[in-house]
Amino acid sequence: MKLLDLLNLNCTLCAVQATSKKRILEIICDTASTELQDLSTYELLTSLMAREKMGSTGIGNGIAIPHGRLTTSNKAVAVVAVTEQPIAFDAIDNRPVDIFIALFAPEQECQAHLATLQNIAQLFSNKVFCKQIRKCTTAEEVFALIKQAS
Repeated sequence: MKLLDLLNLNCTLCAVQATSKKRILEIICDTASTELQDLSTYELLTSLMAREKMGSTGIGNGIAIPHGRLTTSNKAVAVVAVTEQPIAFDAIDNRPVDIFIALFAPEQECQAHLATLQNIAQLFSNKVFCKQIRKCTTAEEVFALIKQAS
């Protein structure tokens, strides 16, 4: 699956004001809960934190792909959040993160989940694309760029 298959404008955030790893993950989960109405923000946060305990999802170059598996939902959702200021996120290159692409996927869809993660990593490995994302001032601009690149 491609990122655009799981993302909509309501799940695209720009100029987010968050100063900690926990806070940005809470904002992401709160946003995702509007699409995954059978799950609470807390349940979604628990799924992301379980994955973060295994190792940071900060992949370097200011990008993180937090992801969680859902045991009680059969719907996959993505949330893209660009923060106003980079946040310490324990990324593999020890650099702070300002582009977050979160993925919530049903536990039984392991192969699709991995393919989607690969698609996201490939899309955001393009430095020119990331530079354009960082220049955006609205969620609409971020979403339009992702749509154009997909």
